[in-house]
Amino acid sequence: MKFQFNMSLLGLMASMAARRGLAFVPSLTTRNALTKSNHHIKPLTRHFLSTLAPPTEQSEAEEIIQLPTNEDDEELLKIRHSSAHVMAMAVQQVFPEAQVTIGPWIDNGFYYDFYFPDTVDKETGEKVPSRKLTEQDLKAVKKEMDKIISKDYPIRREEVSREEARRRINEIGEPFKLEILDSIKTEPITIYHIGEEWWDLCAGPHVESTSSIPKKAISLDSVAGAYWRGDEKREMLQRIYATAWKDPQQLKQYKKMLEEAKKRDHRMLGKKLDLFSVQEEAGGGLVFWHPKGSKIRRMIEDFWKNAHEDAGYDIVYSPHIANINLWKTSGHFDFYRSDMFDQMDVENEQYQIKPMNCPFHCLMFKDELRSYRDLPFRWAELGTVYRYERSGTLHGLMRVRGFTQDDAHIFCLPEQLEDEIVGVLDLTERILSRFGFDKYDIMLSTKPEKAVGSDDIWEAATKALEGALKKKGWEYGVDEGGGAFYGPKIDLKIRDAIGRQWQCSTVQCDFNLPDRFGLEYVSAEGTREQPIMVHRAIFGSMERFFGILIENCSGDFPLWLAPTQFKLLPVTDAVHDYCNEVAAKAKKMGIRVEVDRGSERLAKQIRNAEQQRVPIMAVVGVKEMETNNLAVRSRKLGDLGSFNVDDLLSELSRCSAAAEEMTMQGDKSAE
Repeated sequence: MKFQFNMSLLGLMASMAARRGLAFVPSLTTRNALTKSNHHIKPLTRHFLSTLAPPTEQSEAEEIIQLPTNEDDEELLKIRHSSAHVMAMAVQQVFPEAQVTIGPWIDNGFYYDFYFPDTVDKETGEKVPSRKLTEQDLKAVKKEMDKIISKDYPIRREEVSREEARRRINEIGEPFKLEILDSIKTEPITIYHIGEEWWDLCAGPHVESTSSIPKKAISLDSVAGAYWRGDEKREMLQRIYATAWKDPQQLKQYKKMLEEAKKRDHRMLGKKLDLFSVQEEAGGGLVFWHPKGSKIRRMIEDFWKNAHEDAGYDIVYSPHIANINLWKTSGHFDFYRSDMFDQMDVENEQYQIKPMNCPFHCLMFKDELRSYRDLPFRWAELGTVYRYERSGTLHGLMRVRGFTQDDAHIFCLPEQLEDEIVGVLDLTERILSRFGFDKYDIMLSTKPEKAVGSDDIWEAATKALEGALKKKGWEYGVDEGGGAFYGPKIDLKIRDAIGRQWQCSTVQCDFNLPDRFGLEYVSAEGTREQPIMVHRAIFGSMERFFGILIENCSGDFPLWLAPTQFKLLPVTDAVHDYCNEVAAKAKKMGIRVEVDRGSERLAKQIRNAEQQRVPIMAVVGVKEMETNNLAVRSRKLGDLGSFNVDDLLSELSRCSAAAEEMTMQGDKSAE
């Protein structure tokens, strides 16, 4: 994506905040700000001057290298895939009893799953329990990997028959490989060799030799448990997670990013800032939104609803449960059952708590016969759904069992599809940029081998998605064959303040549900036709997006989102009533305000407010009360000077409504 670059006041604010080690997340991005307009602050009176921070050296955050990804760097992908093979070879050389299973590349590296059977001590004949890998074991494996890499073994591809592959696997006694072989439906079977020392079933791709792997850019990070095939009734495996990059500098940058991520962990900040909790007494993966977190959620939801209504959507609501027959009609019961909770009996019928919202919207469309003149319908819902996740996979707000999707479905005519997709992308850009996200990585996924719908409708829908992306002028990649079985899709990943990618938004055409539910409209010719259905989410879910947002701004929310925007700090008990009067006036103007109890010394009050990430504070003494002024302090900019109460509240209200940070300077001569 390309936007015109303007160095606005907000950009300079970001620079100042960065130098202070603070997060700064206005409605536009900070680093390399991709702004669409300049924001100008006007003085309230002749006593109040707007000031710009002088340009300074780049902050540490601004020097972050943009790390490559598997999607945009095939050589990196090959390095990771080959590193996985080298690690598996090293594990079996260090621990000959180890059996290999699978070892794919992942977003930041790779992993490999190993099975360690019980063994027998050759001298005593006693049974030795299966090995549990330790940190010391990982060091031994890495040392062996370095030796393999240094020997410059060629990595060679070989095609064999299924029978020959089975013979070789039986010969080396690798039962898990036999299961993998049986799961491969295509022929010939491909094998990759590391020299003449080691081989595995693999489709590739790989580097040409082990010396092409930069050994100083590989790190073995951790060990975790994993069931074979994800089946709790099968063998417990040990999974080694590792990261691999093209050079040591990238590895260093990645580790630096991990350290920064620890400081921004939404679980830690959620507790520290009293935003949310997961109460194990109630069950894992169920989120409790505390008052402060709920205030932020309400602001997000209100903005989301207003933006959708502006874009021509209607807000709808649907039930939390439905008869199991609905899920059989939609196909979820057959294809998604493992991710659904068990059914409940209601008057001798089975009901299912919903894992999706889309079948409900299909029923609403089907409620009456529609005309082509009525289309498109755009229905949006903040619908809470429930999906079964194993306890070991749950992770704060990022992976939960109950979450609220920002769901929407569009029912349109084929000729309306491209314009509707453009509208979705426009709305996505408007909403995400409000929260500081306007750097996207976009992928268009096309028809897979197994798909429903005719080739003609797939081609038309894919062209509509491509046309919409081109109208937006957005760069995108193409994942050939990566679409859902029911239609092509666009996936959008955002990048956060420390360079991480997060999958959030998706736009998916669906030819399946309209057919399953028999959705129809009357065409201009009087015939019954099937509408195009579009699934669309922007945040993905409220919970996960909130977790991303917390980590992006390190809990230092912009003024318009902060649960407490303004805090009054009384110097003495004599000004408490005055503080409460100011607070009451601020609340009437929609400002989220608190009055400190005043039981601590002023320095401690300021420190407490800053630790709670309050953007604007006002120190109130007898002098301020007598002059109807406030001594204002910004968390990001420090002392702003003295402000008349009404002028300050007006500026806070304006900044909040415009999603801007308050930067105005007050009268410092009065201090």
